[in-house]
Amino acid sequence: MLLACAASCGAFAVTRSAPTLHHAAPRVPAFAAPAMQLPTEPKAAETNAEATDGSAGLRQILGLKGAAAGDMSAPLNWKIRLQLTKPATWVPLIWGVACGAAASGNYHAVWNMFGDAPYGTWGDVGVDTIKAICAMFLAGPLMCGFTQTINDWYDRELDAVNEPYRPIPSGAISEGEVIFQAWFLVLSSYAVAFGLDNWAGNDWPVITAVAVFGSFMAYIYSAPPLKLKQNGWQGTYALGSSYIALPWWCGHAMFNAGSLGPQEIILTVLYSIAGLGIAIVNDFKSIEGDSKMGMQSLPVAFGVDTAKWICVASIDVTQLAVAAYLYAIGETTFAYVLTGLVLPQMFSQITFLQDPVANDVKYQAAAQPFLVFGILTTALAVGHHTF
Repeated sequence: MLLACAASCGAFAVTRSAPTLHHAAPRVPAFAAPAMQLPTEPKAAETNAEATDGSAGLRQILGLKGAAAGDMSAPLNWKIRLQLTKPATWVPLIWGVACGAAASGNYHAVWNMFGDAPYGTWGDVGVDTIKAICAMFLAGPLMCGFTQTINDWYDRELDAVNEPYRPIPSGAISEGEVIFQAWFLVLSSYAVAFGLDNWAGNDWPVITAVAVFGSFMAYIYSAPPLKLKQNGWQGTYALGSSYIALPWWCGHAMFNAGSLGPQEIILTVLYSIAGLGIAIVNDFKSIEGDSKMGMQSLPVAFGVDTAKWICVASIDVTQLAVAAYLYAIGETTFAYVLTGLVLPQMFSQITFLQDPVANDVKYQAAAQPFLVFGILTTALAVGHHTF
């Protein structure tokens, strides 16, 4: 349910020596960003400056760029703890669960109660809504929160360059708090997943297996010795698949695990190539630090000009291929709708391609709503089709 669930648990051993963070007042940054900057790339001080439009406080809580300096006055340091989990990144996983529920063909939605042939009862609608919310809580705050926490822990030196406002490099949270939070989130995830399997009546603990696999992927994505994110292709695809495939499987298994077949698994894994493209969008803001720390993200490995075309091609070609597949299996209406949702994304890419570093956030805000509704369209087609 990530790594991005896409995307893990083990001992939180530190392989590189680093100063221990304390709660002493006043707190000071534990890591100083190197003074040297790459002359051809934007400086972190410029790309991560605090927003001046009054949104800096909200950006801090959501874990976005332009965040205010760490506010450590809240009880139990909850604002910093929440920032560490990057709530803004929960949305794709929550949406993925919703898509999986739709693809199951067994989710009782409010609109099913209207028309000539009502589907289920109002009681079914209420129970399924609660089930979906619980699965979304597992995928978003718990699994994605765990992923972001350990990712920040193992990237604390890198973030000192790319995103020095983040909780760990800014000194806003201690080492002990970070490690406790990571363990609490992953163990809570396993407990909730096991409870959901029992609630769903699954003969085999599918949701628990997805949670364990997702946490494992998250760990090897962020932590040495594998640290998949150091390899542009492996890390980026692992991230994209964890945002799309894993929460989808979780949502489907919550409502009809027995109908989760190989066609759907293959479709979601392939659809994750579009997630790879979205992950590349996020890499453009980190070129400076990635280069200095030896991280082979695609913009670093191939350069900005090549990486931006890989990015948009993976997003567009994947969705158009899925639309062609839906058309081929007879779900023509869904195929046309999906194609229509790809076109606005391609229009938004015109500006993005001109300057992907400056326009990454703008592109995501304009294009991603159409991407996520395209994923839902695909899920509805799967739920409607008899394989």
